[in-house]
Amino acid sequence: MPRTSPSVSVTRRLRGRAMGLVVAGTALALAAPIPATATTAADPAPARAAAAADPVSVLKYTAKERRAALAYWTPARIKAVGKSVDLGPTGPKTKPYKGAPLKTVGRLFFVNANGADTWCTGTAVKSANKSIVMTAAHCVRRGSSPYNTNMDMVFVPGYSKGKQPYGAFAVRSAATPRSFETKSVNDMAALVVDADKKGRKLTDVVGAQDIAFNRAVGGKVTALGYPATRPHLGEKLLHCVGTAKKEHGLQFIPCDMSGGSSGGPWLADFDATTGKGTLVSVNSAGDALIATKMYGELFKATAKKVYDRAQHA
Repeated sequence: MPRTSPSVSVTRRLRGRAMGLVVAGTALALAAPIPATATTAADPAPARAAAAADPVSVLKYTAKERRAALAYWTPARIKAVGKSVDLGPTGPKTKPYKGAPLKTVGRLFFVNANGADTWCTGTAVKSANKSIVMTAAHCVRRGSSPYNTNMDMVFVPGYSKGKQPYGAFAVRSAATPRSFETKSVNDMAALVVDADKKGRKLTDVVGAQDIAFNRAVGGKVTALGYPATRPHLGEKLLHCVGTAKKEHGLQFIPCDMSGGSSGGPWLADFDATTGKGTLVSVNSAGDALIATKMYGELFKATAKKVYDRAQHA
């Protein structure tokens, strides 16, 4: 698939009423859907029916594809993708993060379904396989479009101003809710990453945030991400802090982070002196082109199924 630098576009998602925050390239027009790495288009009807009944959709990348992804995301390419996107000045609610180093949070680089280089944000969390990164589903695939999926996915924890202090981890598989694949509902994902070049698993290297499901909405939440706004343009970790409230079947906090912050963690009970908290959602969408609210999914039964599928992969 051709690679191009992305033009600036923010894709409308989330049931048509909010705006996804991925930095979406639009350099290539799609004449037809792009097949995923492993498709079921030619499968017999019973196999398709069984897949549709599964509430979790899993996208897998081959060993060859993972090696290619690590080779693709050179420091020069990472620098170039940051310079190619400018979503305007950083909003007044968004501030640079200045607490203890957050080794668990990083930039998630990938080539999107349009063939453009871009990024989201992800977080290493506690899991049985010590290899899980939580992010947004729209950082993995296009909503309501089963065959439009992203490729060359690499997670760089602790990324800051070109530095990769803990290396880069290729994404081996990505679990999303089937409902996002078919209806753009439940915008969250759990990625499984390979060990690093030294054979170490992700959370053995960077640690892990706690994760909670079915937690009551409320209390102070810290949302973090790498938005493509000036002056940092994705090179520095930024954050918002606010009280979570329910709205439209989702939760939100006052926050004006923009594209690039998608998938970034919502950490409850966050202690900036230790860099520890509990993941209760991820950045999913803003309420307008110039956002005043950040929305995140409620991590309930569907999110738990996605996480469990990934942590036991």
